[in-house]
Amino acid sequence: MPDVPTDPTATLPTGGTVRPIVRWGEPVMHRKQEPITVFDDELAALVADLVATMYAADGVGLAACQIGVDRSVFVFDCPDEPGQPQRGIVCNPELYLPEGRQRKLDDGEEGCLSLPGAFVSCARPSYSRVVGQGVDGEPVDYAGDGLLARCLQHETDHCNGTVFGDRLSKRTRKKLFRAADAAEDDFPPDWPVVPAARSSTGP
Repeated sequence: MPDVPTDPTATLPTGGTVRPIVRWGEPVMHRKQEPITVFDDELAALVADLVATMYAADGVGLAACQIGVDRSVFVFDCPDEPGQPQRGIVCNPELYLPEGRQRKLDDGEEGCLSLPGAFVSCARPSYSRVVGQGVDGEPVDYAGDGLLARCLQHETDHCNGTVFGDRLSKRTRKKLFRAADAAEDDFPPDWPVVPAARSSTGP
């Protein structure tokens, strides 16, 4: 595990292509993603596409499975609890959460770019840490609280084939899907290549 946290204010790559976001229900969204073992130009291009797509969708994080690619990598640009922007790239993420008395839950609202327009309360630890590798294979280490903690957990879940609806009670999940159904017409099938009718997105 890295000894020094990675610079969370680094610039993300530019020049990527905006791709359609895959929705929940597609098989790639619900299986553990393939680990990344080769850090090459193909991976760099994928990461640039993830960044471009995340920004086009007004999201704070995006995993490769969300553009239909079975690779264990995500990008994020998300404020921490004090509101400072934090950004990074994580391949093969490993998540560390507080235990015992250090573990405090935040039951704030959560959404997902792969189920756009729907938000419900989802309890998660208020602090999280993710370690993995960057786009060049170097060790990376990110940690934080607030929305950043939620984002790091949410995107690591995607790399493990979990959507946040899997963490909800049956009743709350039904509420989430009702909200998604109500917003469906606002988000074209190839969104965000084609813009949404309104701005109501999530990580």
